[in-house]
Amino acid sequence: MAIVVVTDSSASLPAELVGELHIAVVPLHVLVGDRTIREGIDPIDIDYSADTVTTSAASPGELRVAYERALDRSGGDGVVAVHLSRQLSGTWEAGRQAVRDMDAGERVRLVDSLGAGLATGFPVLAAARRAITGAALDIVYETAVAAASRSRAFILVNRTEQLRRGGRLSSAAAFFGSELVTKPLLQIVEGRLELREKVRTRSKAYAKLVAAAVDAAGEDGAAVAVQHLGAEEAATTLATQLRDLIPGIRELVIAEFGPALGVHLGVGAVGVLVVPGGCG
Repeated sequence: MAIVVVTDSSASLPAELVGELHIAVVPLHVLVGDRTIREGIDPIDIDYSADTVTTSAASPGELRVAYERALDRSGGDGVVAVHLSRQLSGTWEAGRQAVRDMDAGERVRLVDSLGAGLATGFPVLAAARRAITGAALDIVYETAVAAASRSRAFILVNRTEQLRRGGRLSSAAAFFGSELVTKPLLQIVEGRLELREKVRTRSKAYAKLVAAAVDAAGEDGAAVAVQHLGAEEAATTLATQLRDLIPGIRELVIAEFGPALGVHLGVGAVGVLVVPGGCG
């Protein structure tokens, strides 16, 4: 049997890739008032700017069930679980507790993707593509870790208010991301969301976003993703520019941020992820 790869719904992977590569996805939760909604499972219709909307991680119990099912599906060969950054969510820590409760030994390996969205999704794809070739547990795990370490993510948001409210920016970054900054350009560094640059206009912000992604991609081919929330036209334009500017681009995915990330990023957010060398 093949190693099974597990992730959480923040990975934003297209359904066809999830099915094709037999990836198990555990839903994160969106909390709307007194309702708990499972991302990717329950219908979601929310006001992303509302103070009453927030998110929560998958629980140790939910992750344990997912890991146990995946381990059974692998025939006992093993599971590699790739989750969004432990700096941004409690999901990785909940996963570690789940593994302890399972007493699965080394058969369930956890990977901190050091990112979110497709910055988690691309290491998942790299691991799953290696898994379906019959690779051993150590190889699948190391593939995910390597892809995560190479990933570079940049995000343009309209305002930092929602990120500050959710505690996803440090106090220093929140200060420099004040309302005086029209379009803050952010980046994920070692799993933390930080302010990269203060930009006054949308057009200049897009130019800075493209330049950062092209520089990070290098010249040996890269996997590229563009994500957005309610900004499909901008995402398509960015994808076209990146296809023209990044040499030997190996893969290009356009996807929406899921609700669990959208609550913190806000409508109009656009992000670009690059993985130099591709992801399998």
